[in-house]
Amino acid sequence: MKTLIAYSTKTGNTKKVAEAINEVIDNSEIKNIDDVDNLDYDLVIVGAWIDKGTANKEAVELITKLKNKMVAFFFTLGAYPHSAHAKDCIKRIENLFIKNNNEVIGYYLCQGAVNPKLIEFMKKQFPVDHPHGPNPERIKRWTDASSHPNLEDLENAKLKFKSILEGING
Repeated sequence: MKTLIAYSTKTGNTKKVAEAINEVIDNSEIKNIDDVDNLDYDLVIVGAWIDKGTANKEAVELITKLKNKMVAFFFTLGAYPHSAHAKDCIKRIENLFIKNNNEVIGYYLCQGAVNPKLIEFMKKQFPVDHPHGPNPERIKRWTDASSHPNLEDLENAKLKFKSILEGING
């Protein structure tokens, strides 16, 4: 099966996950989303970083070009992977694919370090009681996220995509 792994990255987090996934998929090509020039693949896997509760702009642009394809996705986010925010992101991204009659065969997500420039911006821009303000809980989450994706996250991505592919090749 000819597979494209297309990723968008701002800090390198999503690229690391894409490279890990690429290690376990035969006959795959890995490309930065900006370098994708055709969509003639049996399976397209899209990697994104989360921006404003959904895939980043470049990933959304690629997703909207996919029609009637078998697809999967992965993303990194600064929030905890089991948070309500992460679950909302999954739904939003999945719905972007489904709108164009794509068959979503699976996904993976993991925490990723938040861009330090964004953290500094939020610390300066927002008061502690603002939804993005630097309260103690948020600062702890930023600190926790700073070590991700780690080796365990990358191994989990490999295992998840092995499982996804076994499900369709089964």
